Amino acid sequence: MDRCARILSGIMQLLTGNRDRSQELLAGVVDGVLLRLTGRVEPSALVQLSNTLAELTVAPPETLRRLASHDDPDVACPLLLKSQALTAADLATIAAACGERHQRAIAARPSIKSEVAEALIKRGGPICLLLINNPGTQFSEAAYAALIAMSEQDGEIMKALALRPGTPDLVIRKLLAVSPGKTAPAKPTASAVAPAQATAPARPKPPSAAAYASARPEIVALSRVGKLNDSTVNRFAIRGETANLFTALSVLSGAPIEIVEHVMIDDDCEGLVMACRASRLNWATTLAILSNRGGARLSFAERERAQHMFETLLLSTSQWTVRWGEIAASASTSVQGHRGAKMGVNR
Repeated sequence: MDRCARILSGIMQLLTGNRDRSQELLAGVVDGVLLRLTGRVEPSALVQLSNTLAELTVAPPETLRRLASHDDPDVACPLLLKSQALTAADLATIAAACGERHQRAIAARPSIKSEVAEALIKRGGPICLLLINNPGTQFSEAAYAALIAMSEQDGEIMKALALRPGTPDLVIRKLLAVSPGKTAPAKPTASAVAPAQATAPARPKPPSAAAYASARPEIVALSRVGKLNDSTVNRFAIRGETANLFTALSVLSGAPIEIVEHVMIDDDCEGLVMACRASRLNWATTLAILSNRGGARLSFAERERAQHMFETLLLSTSQWTVRWGEIAASASTSVQGHRGAKMGVNR
């Protein structure tokens, strides 16, 4: 065993220390020897060998594939994460049969070919979200189709795919036609609410149908003459003119009133930030709306998160996402929603 370990160490030094020689020739020569040694050394030596091979652009191919598909994640993952010598076919084959840690390592690679993504998507589960959130992932039409199908049961996949920069408009349109699964966690019971939360100001009730009917003519008139702008909406928010504010967001974003109501009372400010971005409002106005909508005040971390989201969202993405929100919103508000279902104006 010790002798095998010494031979293995010598081969690793040979592979990493002889840059002037033909690496492909050298890798081919030592491949057979390495294959035999991998079955005769301690697991720790295999981990070391894996880390060494992961840094090489050319590596012994058979040894590389054996280690990359090893059952022990500590052996396989360094190669799956870093190795440039593994081909897309190698990775796809391993992805089809490997364990969760192996999958996560592949999904974290800086560049993922479409065939590898397809193999991982077939495994399902949270790995799909990792792929969507990795900007280096390439998706084929088949991969998009599989993700769209999954979004019927998993709203998080739908949201992540809709927000991903570069998602084709056709894919987003197909997402909008999907009836998504539930995404919101269960609301805490009253007994589970912390004292600080229990004393937070309540969200204001949505305006009445009469209030909307009174506000709409003025809002539409302001929009037609180009005066439904940041200054006007900011004033609505600060003064607490709820009917004017909700109607303005509906007209500017193209979302029905019931969707505006939904995002205004949602504990997570993500939907409201998207609606404001889709309405072409600036960050100062968005912050005014967030700060004057009632409920607990935004913490510093929540404000930073909201601003980062606002600044990184593309206008087109926000507009599509607002329409995604229309589908994802709870159907339980349908009775209330009928009163304003016609109030959204697509622009």
